[in-house]
Amino acid sequence: MIQDIEPHQFHIEYFHYYPRKTDTVLVCRGQSVLLKQDSRGMIYYPKVTDFPENQMKFQYLFRIDKERFFLGVPVSGESTEETQNDPDFVAEEGSGSGAGFPAPDGYRFKNIRIFRGGRPGDRAFAGMVGFRLAQWYEESRFCGHCGVPMVHDEKERMMRCPKCGRTRYPVICPAVIVAVVHDGKLLMSRYAGRSYKNYALIAGFAETGETIEQTVHREVMEEVGLPVKNLHFYKSQPWAFTGTLLMGFFCELDGSNETITLEEDELSEAGWFTPDQVPEDEEHCSLTAEMMEVFRRGEHKRYLSGQL
Repeated sequence: MIQDIEPHQFHIEYFHYYPRKTDTVLVCRGQSVLLKQDSRGMIYYPKVTDFPENQMKFQYLFRIDKERFFLGVPVSGESTEETQNDPDFVAEEGSGSGAGFPAPDGYRFKNIRIFRGGRPGDRAFAGMVGFRLAQWYEESRFCGHCGVPMVHDEKERMMRCPKCGRTRYPVICPAVIVAVVHDGKLLMSRYAGRSYKNYALIAGFAETGETIEQTVHREVMEEVGLPVKNLHFYKSQPWAFTGTLLMGFFCELDGSNETITLEEDELSEAGWFTPDQVPEDEEHCSLTAEMMEVFRRGEHKRYLSGQL
């Protein structure tokens, strides 16, 4: 999966670091990140030294091994929201510059889709996490109560209102990915009204007041009208594209009636598939794809039987 970057080590702990010339910079605009690729498709990000002095403000993000990553924000004060409709920033093959922001030579703003299956894996993961943190910083510029500019805490990743004292932390939304199995078949579906057209598993966000197990039962019932039992946790995944922490479960149909009642507002289709009907995934970046592959290889039986 996209977070599996071993032997590299990801360190999200916050420190009030100041940038060095050799530190790596992530510049985000709209749904795009500034980067370049070589002839092999390998991803590279600019360094602090690639930007003229006083052109950028830098905010420490995280570290991979000893490499420090900073968010770069143009000092012009131009916000992500103000530029997210600019094709220079949003298009997958951007021009590399936007209003008031000349990018370093060779670098272009490219859509975050590039990180799905991007190489090397630690670069793709860094871009995904940095993109989400950039969104959070953009959303946290002003206090939602007072409207005054927020200030960054020096000890933790938190924004504080200097007027009313309200604080804001990065938001992480818990959600489930559910692989329902019955009689040697897997329940797969396609989303309705989304750009992603491949098969997926039942998925949804946890609601206030419910356990994650209750979320599994509710989401399956809401989307396909089926009861489930024998829930077994598989793995989790930080899906920073949407600020989500995904939790994957294998479970079984409760009963013998496999008739699907489709929630058409959420899904365009759903059905039961044998292992040889499950498509192979070439990107290997998502929890959904890995769980489908586990079923395709017959390895899901270990989880449902508890033989781990």
